Amino acid sequence: MSAFEAARDLWLGNKLPKDELRFLQLNSPSDPAVTSSFRLGAAAQIVIGLSALSAAYLHRLRTGIEQNVSVDARHAVLEFLGYYQVQGQLAPSKDSLWDSIAGLYKTQDDSYVRIHTNFPHHRSGILEILGLTGSSTDVTREEVAEALFRWDSKSFEEAAAERGMCATALRSFDEWDRHAQAQALRGVPPVSIKKVGEAPKRSTARTDKPPGQPLDGVKILDLTRVLAGPVCGRTLAMYGADVLWITSPRLPSLPLIDLDTSRGKRTAQLDLTEPADRVSLRTLVDGADVFLQAYRPGGLEEKGFGVEELVKMHPGIVCANLRAWGWDGPWSNRRAV
Repeated sequence: MSAFEAARDLWLGNKLPKDELRFLQLNSPSDPAVTSSFRLGAAAQIVIGLSALSAAYLHRLRTGIEQNVSVDARHAVLEFLGYYQVQGQLAPSKDSLWDSIAGLYKTQDDSYVRIHTNFPHHRSGILEILGLTGSSTDVTREEVAEALFRWDSKSFEEAAAERGMCATALRSFDEWDRHAQAQALRGVPPVSIKKVGEAPKRSTARTDKPPGQPLDGVKILDLTRVLAGPVCGRTLAMYGADVLWITSPRLPSLPLIDLDTSRGKRTAQLDLTEPADRVSLRTLVDGADVFLQAYRPGGLEEKGFGVEELVKMHPGIVCANLRAWGWDGPWSNRRAV
């Protein structure tokens, strides 16, 4: 299946007008565009192409202006790899930002497991499971490798999930296809749209001349963290939306990644464990058009900001939710990075 065919199926699967696809152009290079088992060139083209096509479609509805969308696979992959400059200097690659013990390790069942330890609480949690409870800053990759080699890959994956940590066993494509989570998601599109409430229809017409950007005047609350969620908010900002990224003083940050993924956004800090800050967020919800969130499953619901609560606070708000393992299956509530 070509990149265009996959993009077409995703577009039509969400009941968007077929006629708009005439504006979309994707070249068809050989894949992978970078060394990978996955078609990253096609994936990059599809998501960038469809986000641009969506913006162009809304712009046409608001202004009557038609636009073509063309995405080069090589350019799309370069955007995915995140090359950017800070004060005229090329920023460190995202690979260089990984924690010293993060990565792939061999296990005793002749397999591998990948651990995520970039945040301090993830690092300490993984080390606690491994029994490496000394000074976590002094633990070496060799010590982690020795400890993980005492585990089966899937047993460690389960132990990490039970503790709310992030670790994934290596599987072949066939192994994954047989897994209960893969079977639960078979035929489920990566993006779906559904109605969650009733609200008066809002006009999309524009009277400004010359017309501005596609999402001018649209207000987004962005409650996301590394990486997919913040990139979603950044994309909305790129098309003209007013995006306010809400983060918390309680949570660790990754400054060089945040610098890239927060382009075009404004930023505020709210501690949602505090009643006063929850009141502040409710006030912001009342003036927002979109509530974008990508926290762990149930995290914001516990604070009173689930979809049902949001549509009661502000009928007509669009709730955009990202979930790593989808909404069905045994892993639907599992954390991931």
